[in-house]
Amino acid sequence: MIDMPPLHFAEVNGIRMGYYDSGPISDTPPMLLCHGWPELAFSWRHQIKALAAAGIRVIAPDQRGFGATDRPEHVEDYDIAHLTADLVGLLDHLQIDRAIFVGHDWGGFVVWQMPLRYPDRVAGVVGINTPHLARAPVDPIAIYRKRFGDTMYVVQFQDSQEPDRIFAENVATTFEVFMRKPMPLAPGVAAARPNLAFPQLVEAYDAAKDRRLPILTDEEKQVFVETYTETGFTGGINWYRNITRNWEHSADLDHTVRVPALMIMAEHDAVLPPSMADGMERLVPDLEKHLVRDSGHWTQQEKPDEVSALLIAWRRRRFG
Repeated sequence: MIDMPPLHFAEVNGIRMGYYDSGPISDTPPMLLCHGWPELAFSWRHQIKALAAAGIRVIAPDQRGFGATDRPEHVEDYDIAHLTADLVGLLDHLQIDRAIFVGHDWGGFVVWQMPLRYPDRVAGVVGINTPHLARAPVDPIAIYRKRFGDTMYVVQFQDSQEPDRIFAENVATTFEVFMRKPMPLAPGVAAARPNLAFPQLVEAYDAAKDRRLPILTDEEKQVFVETYTETGFTGGINWYRNITRNWEHSADLDHTVRVPALMIMAEHDAVLPPSMADGMERLVPDLEKHLVRDSGHWTQQEKPDEVSALLIAWRRRRFG
């Protein structure tokens, strides 16, 4: 793969997990990078290179259901209990006591859960785009359905296998649609409400009418396309199919994060806007925030140098 260290494998929590490990093995605590959907450990290629060059050990797995890692059959195998236990299993395999967990998109949700569930294994947490939120007062799927309707992609994922089919039959188009920079806005002009019917956007996509700039080179896009052509999308979509289950099982969980934390926000992320991080300090007392200007949702790929610099500076400042 492009600019990637060798792929390793570990037997963790009942699955075979593929992961990348770079930088000095003596560096501690290492930074463990957790990708979102539809992404891969490859999404961190820029950060893996930069962090390792800065003398920081960095570990990036393809998480459960993605890429080189196993894709269990049952939907319940993708709940947050399994996803967090996978990461603990990876630490155990590597004989690492504690790590700094860094997550983007869905990976952000997972890493914010790590100090709640495994406080003795977590040195710090970094959320990229994904904030840490209080537990919702009702099932989040009901909230999404009421606010955005039945065509909102998360709601669609709950109700049928049709999105899995659409993405799998249009793999290259899926990444053409998703992996682009947002259109710049004129000063004082508010962003339009995003169209969240992602499967239908993919089906109806016309590249000739898309004025957004791609964030991937042709070679980089091909890595995603080849991988998802082989694996399909269902493993990652099953993470969404556990949102209600995760919510139900979190009623007695203390949601306060009691480790040093960094929140990196993207100015133009329409799905996870910076405003979602307002008030995070109530749940994350030791929190730093940084806003990455002129970036959409795929921040570590859109603004790789800035994200890498923020990670390196915070890691050195807080952990030496």
